[in-house]
Amino acid sequence: MEPPLPLDRHGRPLGVLRLSLTARCNLACPYCLPDGVEPPGLLNRAQRLSVVRAAVALGVRSLRLTGGEPLLHSGLEDLISGAAPLRQSASSGTAGLAEIALTTNGSLLTAARARSLRKAGLDRITLSLDGTTGTSVAAMAGLAGGTTAGDDLLAKVLAAIEHAREAGFDPGKGALKLNAVIQRGRNDDQLMALADLARQRRVELRLIEYMDVGNRNGWDPAQVISAAEMVDRIATRWPLEPIGRPSHGTASRWRYRDGAGHLAVVASITAPFCGDCSRLRLTADGVAYTCLFAASGLDLKPWLQPSPDPEGLDRALRSLWRQRRDRYSEERSMAPAAVSEAKNPRAHAEMAYLGG
Repeated sequence: MEPPLPLDRHGRPLGVLRLSLTARCNLACPYCLPDGVEPPGLLNRAQRLSVVRAAVALGVRSLRLTGGEPLLHSGLEDLISGAAPLRQSASSGTAGLAEIALTTNGSLLTAARARSLRKAGLDRITLSLDGTTGTSVAAMAGLAGGTTAGDDLLAKVLAAIEHAREAGFDPGKGALKLNAVIQRGRNDDQLMALADLARQRRVELRLIEYMDVGNRNGWDPAQVISAAEMVDRIATRWPLEPIGRPSHGTASRWRYRDGAGHLAVVASITAPFCGDCSRLRLTADGVAYTCLFAASGLDLKPWLQPSPDPEGLDRALRSLWRQRRDRYSEERSMAPAAVSEAKNPRAHAEMAYLGG
């Protein structure tokens, strides 16, 4: 008999593996501030697939590929196709991966790359865009070239939306979405324009509260625009009706009453969803983290080198998950802890390593 799937200290199952393929990025977004070089000891394809296989056996049904910028990883398509045998089988009732998704800034997503990703077996793409003008895009992407560079990046991301759509990533079926981090005083003037852009292109926009991830972004709670405020502002122009947040999901969703698609908000600061969080994160160099805001993780390389040890890896991941008690966002939101945290922030692992 197979051992039961593990639950953490709060009774939460494991359901999502966010797999970072690289810590590098071709942008320098100020809320992330990635490194320009890789950490030593990057995992290879076989090692990553070993972790995915072990995670699927423990309950993971969604594989999210991230970075840094994952399109910088030359073996991306091979990794996706390599995970195909781990998919669930409806005919036999075999549990396995239900989806493989990718989060990218979109600047490198050509038409040919979108087709190759789809052919390899990618189910869903989420693109990032934090503004609708060259100036705002340049500021949010940390581009030294100013407005001209921002215009160029904007054009590439808008083209990437169409490349993905034409490759078969249907936004109407949730296979193509748009992420935007909104920061007060930096790009909050782009909120309505971003909503308008997404409505016109019939792509779901996911608005993300500015988060205190990592130690480099100088996070200030005064720069957070709450999800509720963002929804209220958009609803004054385009009425919305709530759909809700799916179990174990990060985003609360809304439907435009005029039929122009959907809007989502990720409120990890003002409305934490730790209670049913089911996500495990693996860095590009093989360290497993049980929370986006964690300070440390478990290095899995002892069970991956010199060759994978499936039984040892299973025991290590089971133990890690069963010991998990993370609920940082909920704890941060509890006054007066929130005030103390803002003044004396706890050290976190960097977002570029954890994949956001």
